[in-house]
Amino acid sequence: MDDLLREFLTETNESLDRVDAELVRFEQEPNSSEILGNIFRLVHTVKGTCGFLGLPRLEMLAHAAESLMGKFRDGMPVTTEAVTLILSTIDRIKTILDALETKEREPDGDDDDLIGRLNLFNLSQDMKQPAREKFPPENSASEKPASEQSDDERGDRPGNHSIRVHVETLDHLMTTVSELVLTRNQLLEIVRRHEDSDFKVPLQRLSNVTAELQEGVMKTRMQPIGNAWQKLPRVVRDLSAELGKQIELEMHGAETELDRQVLELVKDPLTHLVRNCADHGIETPAERLAVGKPQKGVIRLSACHQGGHIIIEIADDGRGLDLARIRAKAVELGFAGEAEVAAKSDAEICNLIFMPGFSTAAKVTSISGRGVGMDVVRSNIEQIGGTVDLKSTPGSGTTFTIKIPLTLAIVSALIVEAGGERFAIPQLSVLELVRASNGGEHRIERIKDAPVLRLRNKLLPLIQLKELLHLGEGRDDRGFVVVTQVGSQIFGVLVEGVFHTEEIVIKPMSSKLRHITAFSGTTILGDGTVIMIVDPNGIAQALGRIAPLAQGEKVEFDEAGAIAEEDLTPLLVFRAGSQQPKAVLLSLVARLEEIDCRRIETSDGQYLVQYRDQLMPLVRIDGGGGLKQDGSVPVLVFSDRIRRMGLIVDEIIDIVEQRLDIEVASERPGLLGYAVVKGSATEIIDIAHFLPQAYADWFRRRDPRPVPVARRIMLVDDSAFFRDMLAPLIKAAGYHVTSAASAAEALAAIRLGAGVDVVVTDIEMPDMDGFELAAALRHDPATAGIPVIALSAMVSTDAIERGRRVGFHDFVAKFDRAGLIAAIKEQTEDLHEAA
Repeated sequence: MDDLLREFLTETNESLDRVDAELVRFEQEPNSSEILGNIFRLVHTVKGTCGFLGLPRLEMLAHAAESLMGKFRDGMPVTTEAVTLILSTIDRIKTILDALETKEREPDGDDDDLIGRLNLFNLSQDMKQPAREKFPPENSASEKPASEQSDDERGDRPGNHSIRVHVETLDHLMTTVSELVLTRNQLLEIVRRHEDSDFKVPLQRLSNVTAELQEGVMKTRMQPIGNAWQKLPRVVRDLSAELGKQIELEMHGAETELDRQVLELVKDPLTHLVRNCADHGIETPAERLAVGKPQKGVIRLSACHQGGHIIIEIADDGRGLDLARIRAKAVELGFAGEAEVAAKSDAEICNLIFMPGFSTAAKVTSISGRGVGMDVVRSNIEQIGGTVDLKSTPGSGTTFTIKIPLTLAIVSALIVEAGGERFAIPQLSVLELVRASNGGEHRIERIKDAPVLRLRNKLLPLIQLKELLHLGEGRDDRGFVVVTQVGSQIFGVLVEGVFHTEEIVIKPMSSKLRHITAFSGTTILGDGTVIMIVDPNGIAQALGRIAPLAQGEKVEFDEAGAIAEEDLTPLLVFRAGSQQPKAVLLSLVARLEEIDCRRIETSDGQYLVQYRDQLMPLVRIDGGGGLKQDGSVPVLVFSDRIRRMGLIVDEIIDIVEQRLDIEVASERPGLLGYAVVKGSATEIIDIAHFLPQAYADWFRRRDPRPVPVARRIMLVDDSAFFRDMLAPLIKAAGYHVTSAASAAEALAAIRLGAGVDVVVTDIEMPDMDGFELAAALRHDPATAGIPVIALSAMVSTDAIERGRRVGFHDFVAKFDRAGLIAAIKEQTEDLHEAA
């Protein structure tokens, strides 16, 4: 294909995708001259390029669409009919472009039907009175023509700072860098065997340069996820018209970047989930009005980075899943018997929608009803090492959470041994590593002749990697268990040895081995050995065949195991400053790092380290003493949005999950109190005390005063970090706490009968904010008597006045701990006196 034609096709397709999205925006904001100007420029550019390349059919279509767009600029009202007509023209242009790419010439035929409709619409509008004033001219008089601009002015344009590179070139560059990474690993392995080698220093430099080159090439492959979202506004618009619904699509985090290869693989699953929310989730306007919702439903799409993953959420404020209907459909389709369905939890029932052939649609339409969508979504996501989770609240909506890796080219892997052979397990699927033995804390047991691991009062199904790969019979009484997660399934892979973690380059397997589902590829280690990469998805499938353990099966637990799961709190136990064990809520810890002491710098008495392209303050838990000069130190990383703080500790002991009962409160700064953890008196750390030492303006904190009366508090905040921060503080003051991630979730829980004495809510939240939550509670006679305390980072006079109008009982500055506890105490005492 001619280079000029190839570039034309690339640019035009990009322009048309933008026109699609801009037209949908323009329909919603018809008075925006900026959006109209963008659309007009894009269509005009397409028309001009078609004329230059001698493509008359495309030129005539673009000209007709441009003429109609010109009517908008002249003041013609923006109507759904007109926008639909232009979108149909864009679709026709795309069809012709597809044929042009295949045959390298325009297809035969004409477009008189569509052009005739465009011209007829133009003519009909000319006969009507203009409905509004014309848009202002796009360029102001102060702007210079391009010919009069200086070289410096032209040089500042964004287009002059970027070039187009063919995808094949980038892929080849990535392959070359991958080979360089393998060679570096081999050289480093040689140096490890010869400690006194003269090549040690230059090879270390080579390693650093290779890492920088690898990161740079990875950045060239990264694309904003918004590129996969461009067609979704058009999809939602068309579905709204077809289904007779009013739907608004909100998109947040479109600038979040991930590897181009991963981006291409998630486009279709995202589109299907959005269509599913529009079809099954959002109600009709009449249904929404009947239950007190606004006529227009909202589908919210968001993306963000989290560790080495991208987290994508697709949420709607619709009806939620009908669990009773799903149960009945599961029995009708033969997926499970009535007794088995009745024994399943709500979460397990929700996950039935991912089963092949499962659909609750009453009839088959062009949108849904065939039962071939959700299972494909989960399968496609899991094939790239991702997971899909589902959470639904009846009457409030459904949220799909997708977790996918940033890249598939170079990944970190755990190197293990089984049957005398080494294998690589991708770390993205590894939750933790446990050493199992007969006499130890973690022992392997057997239930119905299937091996299981008793891990923190839970039974984990196990599979012997050695036996699975037919390398001989393995021992069930000892070894290393790699705790692995695939989707919502957690299981253990029993191996004989664990070596280290290593960055590996994924190589495709020979076609003769691709039928073996236990492997996903091959790689070359630093010593030159070729090893197989274990596919956790294949292991999960094999586990279901070899060692089934029904999730709903009743197992006799000891007394400790009978504790309700929702009462268990994951804790990270460590030592710092003394031999007394200390613990912090695991949910607050973003990462555990081992940081080289040589990388730690000091500025104005503050320890700092360069961490993920940012300076991260480090704080010692004992408040004093120096750092050792050599080696590394364990660091707990705490993160909230853009801020990070590292807490230096001496030793990380364990991660435990148990009921958190702070039996002895403490007035010592930085300490919530004491609790028994694994049989030892343990200090429960108040992380809020240390955060201001990293950032003085993070928030202001004072000490709480425990109250004797235990009441039930509903804590509402869209930030998981702040929920996890505040919940233990309120618990330590003697209250029972239930958390909700949104106002809608809290409102639904309260209406469904969750016993709540006081509601503590953040004000600034998406969708429904704190003011709207308070108003909804006041409006309902059943909840009108529940006191509501507002939390806000900034307390203004206007906000307080508005709060009084909607029914807030108190207003507390966010993280004014003494003020919050005092407010809760005051409201609960009022309840006690009223009783």
